[in-house]
Amino acid sequence: MFIRTESFKDFLQFYPLVSIIVAVQIGIWLLTALIPDLYEVIYSLGIGWNLGISRGEYWRLVTPIFLHAGIGHIVFNSFALVLFAPALEQMLGKIRFLVVYFFAGITANILTYIVEPDPMYTHVGASGAIFGLFGLYLFMVFFEKRLIDPQNAKLILIISVISLVMTFFRGNINIAGHLFGFIAGFALGPVLLKNVEPFSPWKNKRRKKTYDNNIGFDPNRWNKKRYRYKPYLRPIILGAFIILVLLGLLSNFF
Repeated sequence: MFIRTESFKDFLQFYPLVSIIVAVQIGIWLLTALIPDLYEVIYSLGIGWNLGISRGEYWRLVTPIFLHAGIGHIVFNSFALVLFAPALEQMLGKIRFLVVYFFAGITANILTYIVEPDPMYTHVGASGAIFGLFGLYLFMVFFEKRLIDPQNAKLILIISVISLVMTFFRGNINIAGHLFGFIAGFALGPVLLKNVEPFSPWKNKRRKKTYDNNIGFDPNRWNKKRYRYKPYLRPIILGAFIILVLLGLLSNFF
C-alpha cells in the first residue's frame, strides 16, 4: 500500500493527480530558488498572511499549500505525498482525493487565521493537506479496518504519532495547521470512505495490461518486482521518515 515499486513512467500513469501536485510544488520551489526576484513576487503574493487575509486577500487560504520554506520542507512534504497519497488516489478516485486534500489544506489555513491572533503571522506549506491524508488513514484504522491491513495500519499509527508529537517540538511550525488539517481529514472519513474498495496493486496491473494491449506482458513480472524487496522496504520507509524528522529537529540548532 505504501511501498512504491512502480517505475517513474508507471507512477505518472497510475497516480496523475499526485504527480501533478508534487510537480507543481517542486516546480514553484525550483523557480523561486533559482530566480530571487520571482521568489519575492510569488511569496509576497502567495504566503498565508493574516493581515492580508483580513484585508480580503482570500486566495492566501489556498496558495500556501503550494509554497515551501526551504529544501528540507519541500523534500519532506514531497516524500510524504509520494509514499502516502497514491493509495488514496486509487481508492477514492480523482474527485474525492482532491476534496480531501484541498479541504484539509484550506480548512487548516482558515482555522490558522482564526486562532492565530498576530496579524503579521505568516505560514506556507502543504503540511495541513498532508496531515489531512493521515487523518483519513487514521479513520480507516479505527472505523474502516476492511480498507487497511494490520501492518499498514500499524505503520500509519506510528507515523501519525511521530508527526503529531514532532509538531510541538520543532520550531517554525504551524501547529494549528497540522492539527486542524489532521482533524479535517479524519472528519471526512464517514463521507468519503463510503463504498470505497481497498487499495490493490492488481488494479494497476490491469490498467498496464490494457495500455500494453497484451503485447509482451509477463504476468509474473509484477510479483518479481514487488516481492523481491518487500521484507526490506517497509522498515526503509519508516527509517527514512524518522531520519527526515530528526534532520528537521537538528536544523533548529544549527
